[in-house]
Amino acid sequence: MNNTLSVIKSISDKNRLRVVSVLLVHTELCACQITQFLGVTGATTSRHLGLMVNAGVLKNRKQGRWIYFRINTEDPSLTTLLGWVKNRIETSQQVKEDLEALKQILHISCEELSQKQRESGTCTKSRKKENR
Repeated sequence: MNNTLSVIKSISDKNRLRVVSVLLVHTELCACQITQFLGVTGATTSRHLGLMVNAGVLKNRKQGRWIYFRINTEDPSLTTLLGWVKNRIETSQQVKEDLEALKQILHISCEELSQKQRESGTCTKSRKKENR
């Protein structure tokens, strides 16, 4: 029961649901790519990703300096739940916008994205409020 509650809580946030929705389409993404499309700070992204990894929704792997995240496909119940979620949200305007933004982001190397994020510091206040 606690595991089920952890899973549901971990995807019951708009930004975490946005991450799940794009990972259902783009099998694996680097943390810097996720940070870029969410438009939040790296610390905020890290917190969101950590919650989902701890709940078992996401798996991660490290490759050099980069950490890549993907949906945990080893749990049949989770796969069923996320299939239901995908059916409910795939036509939402937010998901369409995220997937479109991600197309552009995927053309930029993780190194360039990371440098760009370091140079810009944090996002503007209006952008942060919009995504909470």
